[in-house]
Amino acid sequence: MLKNTCKSAMERVLDEQLRNSKFSSPAEKHPKRGCYYTPIPRIIKRKGIESEQLTSLNLDKTELLETLLVKDYGGSEESLLGELQFAFIAFLMGQSLEAFMQWKSLVSLLLGCTEAPFQTRSQLFTKFIKVIYYQLKYGLQKDRSVGEAGTSALLDDSWFSSDSFLHCFCKDFFSLVQDASVVDGDLLSWTRKLKELLENSLGWEFQQKSAVDGIYFEENDEYAPVVEMLDEPSGSEPTTS
Repeated sequence: MLKNTCKSAMERVLDEQLRNSKFSSPAEKHPKRGCYYTPIPRIIKRKGIESEQLTSLNLDKTELLETLLVKDYGGSEESLLGELQFAFIAFLMGQSLEAFMQWKSLVSLLLGCTEAPFQTRSQLFTKFIKVIYYQLKYGLQKDRSVGEAGTSALLDDSWFSSDSFLHCFCKDFFSLVQDASVVDGDLLSWTRKLKELLENSLGWEFQQKSAVDGIYFEENDEYAPVVEMLDEPSGSEPTTS
């Protein structure tokens, strides 16, 4: 009876749209469920620039940080810190390897900046250091079931190694803050608190191993900055002054 009912032109168009709609039949495939994380490149690669400039971009991640803030976070520092918080919680509570890798990427990005903490993003870095201070303070709680000397109840033993990525980046960042001529007072205060937390909880030492250059990297260190070596003309000798 309904089929013989006269329909207006608008109703016929609507029927046609409904028949062709994805809602007219059950979906055969369900979209993959999971967390979306902002892609954070570990190494900056860019064509058409000089080797010295490419080396500089990888030694100081400030430009990459600024690009990501504008492009992926809409200029919001809080959004970046929010993703850092979410990734840590998802890793700690959900045992998500993907979340840990994102947390590691964000921490490595921020601790890899040498200009932003003192010139353009002092407030962001103060908040960042405060965030990871409380994250690590919570994560490094001892397992009381095995006594005072017990390890962390939440984090794997690999976190406590002196050659972990966190130790490598913190060592250089602490040295950077210590040697800076001008430092925001709050940033300096929270950096000292984080340093004391890691020293007291993990027994880490952050003394530089090289008194000459102030920066030390083990051979084949995967966390060392990417340095572009210039090709020297054959037969040329280094000049001295």
